[in-house]
Amino acid sequence: MQKYFYTSAKITLILVYVVILAGAMVRMTGSGMGCPDWPKCFGYYIPPSDIKELTWSPGREFKEGQVIIRNEALWVASDDFTTGAQYDPAHWRPYTKHDYAIFNPTHTWIEYVNRLSGALAGLATLLMAIFSLAYARKNKTITILSWLTVILMGFQGWLGATVVYSVLNPMKITLHMLVALIIVAIVLYILNRAKLPDRRLASGTFRTLLIAAIALSLIQILLGTQVRQFVDEQGAAAASVFDNPALVFYFHRSFSIVVFAVNFALFFRSRKSGIETNNISWMMALIVIEILSGVAMYYFDFPFGMQALHLMAAAILFGLQFWLLLRTKLVEKSL
Repeated sequence: MQKYFYTSAKITLILVYVVILAGAMVRMTGSGMGCPDWPKCFGYYIPPSDIKELTWSPGREFKEGQVIIRNEALWVASDDFTTGAQYDPAHWRPYTKHDYAIFNPTHTWIEYVNRLSGALAGLATLLMAIFSLAYARKNKTITILSWLTVILMGFQGWLGATVVYSVLNPMKITLHMLVALIIVAIVLYILNRAKLPDRRLASGTFRTLLIAAIALSLIQILLGTQVRQFVDEQGAAAASVFDNPALVFYFHRSFSIVVFAVNFALFFRSRKSGIETNNISWMMALIVIEILSGVAMYYFDFPFGMQALHLMAAAILFGLQFWLLLRTKLVEKSL
C-alpha cells in the first residue's frame, strides 16, 4: 500500500486547497447560508434549483426531513406524506437551529459545491489514512498523523455545521479557516516524512526568518477573515465600506508591510546563499499577488474573483513557507 500512499497524500493536499478555494468563493458571493441546514441542503441530497421545490402545493409528495419556506420561516416535514387540498400543520415542524429562511439558487449551488468538495477531500483523507497503515511498523508517525488528519477533517465538517447553525458567526469562520491551514501543514509534514526530498543546508538566521514568515502569514490570514467580516456587516453600504473602516483593516494593511519585509529578507538571503531560490521566488510572486489583489479590492470595490485570489495566494504562500521549513529543518537535525 506504500506505493499508493504518497499519491493519495498529494491528492488530499490538492483537494484541501480546492476546499479552501470553494470556501473563498462562498465568502466572496455571500453564499454561506445558501443551504440553511447541514449536511443536507433544504433536506435534499441534491439541492433545489427553483423556489417551487420549497413551496407547499397540493398533491405533492414529501419525504421526512425535506424543507419548505412558508410565512418567511423554514418548516421540516415530520414524516413521509402526500399533501392534500389544504395545508396540514400536523405534518410539519418548525426548523429550530436558526430563523434564516431566504432562498437564492445561486448561493445554494455555490454552497453545495463547497460541501461536495469537502466530502471529496474527506474521502481522500480517509484513503490516505488507510494506505498509511503500511507504515504502522517502521514509521508510526505517518500513520498517527494520517488518522489525526481524518479526525481533523471530521472536526472541520462539524465546525462547518456550527457555522451554518450560528448564521455565519465570525469567530467560527475564522476557526474554520485556521483548522484548514493546520490540515495543510500536517499533510505537508506527512509528505515530507514519507518521501524525504533533497535537503539543503540553511543557516539559523534563514530558518528564523522562515519561521517568522510563517507566523506572520498565519496572523495576516486570520486578520483578513476579520476584515471580510467587517465588510459583510456593512451590507448594502459595502460600496463605501472603506470610507470609515474598522481598526482591523488598518492593522491588516499595515501588517502587510511587515510580511513583505520579512519575506524579502528571505529572498535576499536565498539569492546570496543559493538556498531554494526558485521556491522563494514563488513566495515573492505570491506576495505581489496578495498586495495587488488587496489594492484592487480597496480601490475598485471588490472586483469579482479578487477575494478568492487574495485568500488562495495567502493559503498557498503559507503552505510553501511551511514546506521550506520542513526541508531546512531536516538538514539541521542531521548535523
